[in-house]
Amino acid sequence: MEQRPWQITGGTALLEGALRAADIALAEGAVAATAPPGARRIDASGLLVLPGLVDLHGDAHERGLQPRPGIGFPAEMAVRDTAAQLLASGITTAYLGVTLSWEPGLRSLDSWRALMAALDAARPALAPDLRVHLRFEADNLDALDDALSDIATGQVHLLGFNDHTPPILARMDDPKQVAKYAGRAGLSAEEFRALITHVAARRDRVPETRARLAAAAAKAGLPMLSHDDATLADRALYRGLGARICEFPMAEAVAEDARAHGEAVVMGAPNVVRGGSHLGWASAAPLAERGLVTVLASDYHWPALLAAPFAMVRRGRMDLAAAWALVSGNPAAAAGLADRGALRPGLRGDVVLVDPAGPEAVAVFCAGRLAHLTAAGAARLD
Repeated sequence: MEQRPWQITGGTALLEGALRAADIALAEGAVAATAPPGARRIDASGLLVLPGLVDLHGDAHERGLQPRPGIGFPAEMAVRDTAAQLLASGITTAYLGVTLSWEPGLRSLDSWRALMAALDAARPALAPDLRVHLRFEADNLDALDDALSDIATGQVHLLGFNDHTPPILARMDDPKQVAKYAGRAGLSAEEFRALITHVAARRDRVPETRARLAAAAAKAGLPMLSHDDATLADRALYRGLGARICEFPMAEAVAEDARAHGEAVVMGAPNVVRGGSHLGWASAAPLAERGLVTVLASDYHWPALLAAPFAMVRRGRMDLAAAWALVSGNPAAAAGLADRGALRPGLRGDVVLVDPAGPEAVAVFCAGRLAHLTAAGAARLD
């Protein structure tokens, strides 16, 4: 983690949209035109030298908080574990998808507060840039004041409009689904049914809540996204609130509409790696090849984000430069991060050295610091 200049030599680097043999220098936290005197060297022969991954939505940190239903661990432990997993996956900028729901337990206001405090305390010592993607559940009226305050004070970096109450209500006749939701919330099935009935009775206040959140995010200059848009009317609603990112559209027509309006469209990297959605929705890879999906996110599995571009290349319709844009340059642009997503002098020194045979992140630099190194990578140091 020492801050000293580096020279990454002998690798194949992604520069200006193409892969070519080139050395990359890092100095004072950024990509440099040339390596200054005294730069330490790492041999990248046989490796790809790529911009660090930018993840707009990853919620695998929830497993660190609650590895089994009702079994919780301190947020401080979850944050440290999350940072280590991110680096091993080549992710240098991560928007943790933190759901702030009306449910007690894992996604409650208490859990939100604990995680925000843990992130604030840990950030000075963390290598990856950990940001917060607030996934605000529409019916969570009791947490609105906290959300507005955290947006105003800079603890939130991306606002997502979630509305999972209707689909949860639709599953209340399925005992297995009820047991899943109740277990996550630490309630009995009867208690959970009573809770969601109470929540659903206040649906008339949702539009006002959304409008207040959108106004606060706009004032703070935060990017906004909508989640699971099922119809063109959904997309139009959230577009009207200022959400210029369409995340996990449930219909191809919604993705087409978003792209026609120049908006980013996000789908899951696990969808690409597994060959399709685990929920039976649209397959992300062919939509990306058609330009309808512009960003891939780790969703529930960090390692999938590194694997997805190589899976796209194996399909034979996209080269690695175009595929890597889905997980680095494009998400950075969608989030308004003009200082990363490419290997260009002056940009943030976020670099991942990848063994394409894995693919595996052999070494990871965050803001010019060596933050992750495998045993094979250690043998490459000067």
